[in-house]
Formats: sequence, C-alpha cells, structure tokens
Amino acid sequence: MNNLTKIVCTIGPSCHSVEMIKKLIQRGMNVARMNFSHDPHELQLEKINMVRQASAELNSPVAILADIQGPKIRVAALEKPIELAGGTEVTVTTREGVSGPDVIPTIYKNLPHDVMAGSRILLDDGRLELRVLEVVSDTDVLCAVIKGGLLKSKKGINLPGVNVSAPAVTEKDLKDIEFVLEHDVDYIALSFVRRASDIERVKEIIHRHKKDTPLVAKIERHEAIENFDSILKAADAIMVARGDLGVELSPERVPTIQKTIIQKCNQAGKPVIVATQMLESMVDNPMPTRAEASDVANAIIDGADAIMLSGETATGNYPEEAVAVMSKISEDVERFVLRNRQNLTKSFNPIHMVADGLCYATTHTAIDIGAKLIVTYTESGRTALLISKYRPSLPIMAITVSDKISRRINLYWGVLPATISRVTSLEEVMMRSEETAIASGMVKNGDHILITAGIPFGKAGSTNIMKIQKITFVPEEASADAVKAFKTKRISMFECAENKLKLSFDRALCTSCGDCVAVCAFKIFEMKSGEVVVNEENLRKCQKDGICVQYCPYKAINIS
Repeated sequence: MNNLTKIVCTIGPSCHSVEMIKKLIQRGMNVARMNFSHDPHELQLEKINMVRQASAELNSPVAILADIQGPKIRVAALEKPIELAGGTEVTVTTREGVSGPDVIPTIYKNLPHDVMAGSRILLDDGRLELRVLEVVSDTDVLCAVIKGGLLKSKKGINLPGVNVSAPAVTEKDLKDIEFVLEHDVDYIALSFVRRASDIERVKEIIHRHKKDTPLVAKIERHEAIENFDSILKAADAIMVARGDLGVELSPERVPTIQKTIIQKCNQAGKPVIVATQMLESMVDNPMPTRAEASDVANAIIDGADAIMLSGETATGNYPEEAVAVMSKISEDVERFVLRNRQNLTKSFNPIHMVADGLCYATTHTAIDIGAKLIVTYTESGRTALLISKYRPSLPIMAITVSDKISRRINLYWGVLPATISRVTSLEEVMMRSEETAIASGMVKNGDHILITAGIPFGKAGSTNIMKIQKITFVPEEASADAVKAFKTKRISMFECAENKLKLSFDRALCTSCGDCVAVCAFKIFEMKSGEVVVNEENLRKCQKDGICVQYCPYKAINIS
C-alpha cells in the first residue's frame, strides 16, 4: 500500500544519478527537493532532468520542489577558520576582504543598522553566540563572545528578535525563480517569509510569466509566527523549517509551534511539510535513533501531509535506507492513526463552497457505507485536496488528464494520482473512473467506490456530483493477484464481410499514442479530440498485414 503521508527528499551528491533517484522513488519518494542555496543552474537542471527521467522510466509521477534561498544572512568567505574563545571580544564587519582572529566578515550590509547593544548574534545554527556591545560604525559591530567555538566560512547568521531589513526576495532569488519557472517545476518554496506580502510579491512574478506554480511558505522566523494566519491565507502550502526556526525561537518552543501550524493548515485544507533533522543520524548511520523515529511518528500523528529528508538523502551515506525507514515508520503509524480516529477529531472551518461540502459528504458517506476507494476526477487538483483535508480512512485516487496536475497532487495526504487520456463527457469520466479503480488492484467484485465529478464538465472548480458505484464486472473467481493484474476491457468489435476482416479494439488498453494512426496507410485509425478511433468506412481497405498490431505498444489491437 502507498503511504498516506508523502515523503520529500532533497537531491544532492549522494543521489546524483538516475539509478539512485529511481531507488528513492521505489522506496517511497513522492517529491524531489532542489536546494537553490547550493549549485549553479546547470547542475540544478541536470538534477531536474534526472528526476524526470527516473519518474518516466518507472511510470511514477514525482513532483519537483525548488527551494529558493531567500535573504539568508551568512559569514563571508574566510581565509581560514576562526577560533572564537568565550569571554573575548570580536568585531563583525561588512567591509569586504577583511578578516582575522578577532574580525568576522559578513555579506549582510545592513547588519549594523538592524542590531543594537544587547542584540544576540547566533552563528552556525546557534552553535556559537555573540552579544552586541556597541554599533561602532555603519560597517562595524563590536561583540562579546558568549559561546565560543570554531567558525568556518559561509556559515549562517541568525538575529533572534531582530526585525531584519533585508528584502524578502533577493536578486539571486529572482534569477532562480525565473529559471525554475522556465523549467516548469511543480512547487516553489520561499525561504525566510516574514509576512503575506512576501508571498504575494512572488505570486505576481509567477503570474507575469503566465504560470500557476504553487508557493510553499517556509516558516523559520519569529515574524512568520506572528503573521502566520495571513501567510497561510496567501500561500498554497506551508513548510515547518525547524532548523532556523529552532535557532530563532529556541528549540524548546518548536514542538508546540509545529503542532499549532499543522492544526491550522489542516483546518485550512492546505498541505503542510515538516522538515529538518527528522532522521539526522542517518547521514552517518544505517539506522535512526529512537527519538528520531518518534519525531517522524509525531509529525504524522499531528497531521502533516508530508515529511522531509534533507542531508539524509542529499549528502548522507545512506540515502536509500533513510527513505525506506521513513516509509516504514509512516506505514506503521498510519495504521495506528486509522485505528484510533476518535483521537484525531479535527474542528474544521465552516464550509463555504459547494465543492467543499460535497467533499465532506463524500468522505463521510464513503466511511459509512464501507467503500474501498474514493475516485475524484479533477482538472486542477483542488477537489483531491479538499477530500484529503477530511482525512478519510480509505485511499483517494485522483484521475486527471494533466501530467502537471498528477505530479502536483503527489504532495497531498492520502491521494494517489492517475493520469488518463482526454475525456469528453461526464459519462466517460464515470466509466474511466471505474476502469482506473479496477486496474489499480484496490477493489474487487462487489466493492463500492465513490466517484466525484462536476457539471459543467471540464471546468476547474465545478465539482458538484457524487456517485456511489458498485463494482460488478470483475471475475468472481479471480485471485487477489489476478485482480491486481486485471485490466478492465472495453473491447469494440468490427467486422467487414467484403474482406472477411474481424478487428477488435481494446479502449481500456489504448493510450492514444497514435502509432497505429501513423503506420496505417488506409486511414482505418484516426485521431479525434485526442483519442484514437476506428473509421469503419475504411475497414474494407484493410490488407490484414498486421502492421498496426505490431506497432501498438499496448496490444490494444487484434486482427483475424
């Protein structure tokens, strides 16, 4: 069974090959994260292409999330590491080309303007701490070393409690956003979000490029906590970025903040990713600690849509094992969650849309009648997300004609994407929904499924129909393995007395690739509205040479 909670993996040197990425997908990766804090565009494109190739070879959709660096404040390049001794004084400077045993250069030019006497400056994820004694000039800040240690080049700087004046979107970010939009990534994650206007500005950029790429707001600053409700409203998804958040707010506050954020995201029906140090020890070890396993489990119990691996897959020694462990924890915890649903009752916001009300009714009806599967036809992915919001105790299959939407859906809790060829009517949607459900192996003869769709047909956001369908045409005697392998047949038979031709055409197997159209010289097969159809008037011209049979990669055609 596919895990309900989705897994996000960071792609880096440890999995920089199509074969390794395929292993991550097979172990349970749903979303591939590209960290734009590192690597030039050429290398990022190489990683994007590898993910797409691996996904295509496995016929398994994988979303790509581009994580934009944002206004990260860092130490500048050092000639050599600086040993900071507790109780000594050092100068933090914005001057270029200056460093020494008691001088720390920074790339952030506004630091002297943002801090004041008494401000805390944390270095290297809080491992080292300075206290501002005096702002000496427009370039220099005199500090006392509170917590010493070895400081290396380009380590992060955090200013807890300080309202940083750096722009929400840097020049580098703008170039990175242009690049990822050009290459059609599925999600963009924006770092160090402080307020809703940060999200809105990037959405304007996306719209100018005539794209609709969803934005993930990373919550990692104290301002983001204060402005969370408005950020949630503006964003398409949320990431609890616990690394910088733990430095900004102190580690002991992170668990309760994480739970609050997840609860609000669940109520709003927006995906939430929990990230950072989930299986950190697996960077160097093949097994996680018990505390890490509990951390992953608690994020799932809290209601996270997705859980994320960072260094574990990007630079760790055991990337495949880390994904396998996370998948196994998810599988075990999800069984517990589904058995104890009464402990997970959520109070949702009032229903204001027809589609939302229908999805609520679909979820509860499916549970009440013991249905095995919810199938939703979706143009935009919105209906699948609304059903996911109610956390049904049965799988959700979202069928769509768009590969882009199929990948995007892969971030949604409990939703399995399935791409089908173009459909032209509500009746065809119902038929294809049933076929896809049976082909998935998740239903058998006599099972009930619930199907959602909408009128007017083909319009995003129009979901207003729920149908209860009983599966009646799977062979009664079929074993579980046979049912899983079963492909529903919609076979059309054609006969021509003139040349004694009998042609069978299996619409369920046909993907409308068009190979038969290309090789048939007599135009027996034609493409109409994106679907292969048989032109009966031309059947008499058939020479029964079998070329169309040979060229059909899916064995959908038979001639006798």
